[in-house]
Order: sequence, then C-alpha cells, then structure tokens
Amino acid sequence: MTRGAAGWRVAAFVVLLAAVFLTVASSGGLSSDRVHDVIDPLGATAVPAFIVASALLTCALFPGPLLAGASGLLFGTALGTPVAIASATLGAVLAFCIARFFAHDAVQTLTPERVRPLQDWIERRGFWAVLYARIAPGVPYSLVNYAAGLTRVGLPAFAAATAIGVAPRAFAYTALGGSLDDLTSPEAIVAYAALVVMALTGVVLLRAERARGRVGRAPTTG
Repeated sequence: MTRGAAGWRVAAFVVLLAAVFLTVASSGGLSSDRVHDVIDPLGATAVPAFIVASALLTCALFPGPLLAGASGLLFGTALGTPVAIASATLGAVLAFCIARFFAHDAVQTLTPERVRPLQDWIERRGFWAVLYARIAPGVPYSLVNYAAGLTRVGLPAFAAATAIGVAPRAFAYTALGGSLDDLTSPEAIVAYAALVVMALTGVVLLRAERARGRVGRAPTTG
C-alpha cells in the first residue's frame, strides 16, 4: 500500500466513524431510559437483544456508563452486571475488528520508523497495555477500542483485558442504574466506592508502569 492510498484510507475511516457518531448523537435524545423503553417489552429475548443493541451502540461511540445504567434499570444489579460486561466486551471486540480490517494496514504504512519501538512495546505488553487503558481514569472507552485495532495487539489479549478491566465499572454503573430511586442505598454506596477504587488503582498502576519503564531504560554502570 502506498502512503497516499494509506492516507486516504485512514481519512475515510475517520469520516465514517464521525458520521456514525453524529447519526446516533442526533437521533432524538437517545438515553438509557429510551434504551430501557425499547428493550423492556421484548420479554425473554430482552437479554440477547440488549447485548446486541448495546454492542452496536458501543461501536457508535455511545457512552458506556449510560448503557450499563440501562442494564441496571432493565435487569437489576445481579443480572445486569454480567449483561453489561458482555455488552461492553462484545462492542469493544466489534470496534477493534472494524479498525483492524479497515485501517490497520494503512496506519502501519504511515507509522514513522521512530514510533516502531513503541509499537513493539505495545505488542509485547498488549494485555497489560489494554488493561491499564481500561482502568485508568479519563481514558475514553470507545476510542481505546478503535485505537487498539490499529496497533499490533492480539484480539484474544484485547478481549481478555477488556472483560477484566470493564467489570468493576460495569458493576458500579449497573448498580447505580438499578438504584436510581434510592442513590443512598447500600448498593449505590458500594458502587460509588468501586468507582473511587478503580480511579485510584488506575493511577497507581500507571505510575508503576512508568517507573518500570524508566528503570528499564536506565544506563548500566560498571
């Protein structure tokens, strides 16, 4: 692939994502309550329907906390948590595969040589790199899905790290969604605590990884 063709392919990929996002964002006030209203009447098929719908909305960059909250509204915390984890993981895998299929080769063609060592590091540390991105506060979930597909991270490592990394926040937002009528309930308080612990854990892990990287680059003496 020539650099010119690669550039056009990446540009088309970005435009496509932007178009999908704008379409969903302008769809008339899509919210967790609206998702609830659409899925709730489906009865026995509500769980698989929600997982598919939530995964597709994840690909469209719809906020994950709102989807997890809708899972809590629909199914309660006990069932809603595994449903939210499955939905978020499936949506992440779909987005990863879309990016890998449409733009991975183009990005590799455009990547400067000086960035290759970083790519090699991400490939070696694929599981941990994705897990840190899932745990770290402030890292956009949907963008990580697509960005990871553009790297050389393997799909099994990506899926495993995603499922583990999203579990605590999926529980927290699902519990909050199921406790909207009483946000001071024990379940809601545990959810708040889980979010705080996740944020602190993400900061600690990122600092540890940076320290490990500095030690690994330190010159030897003797």
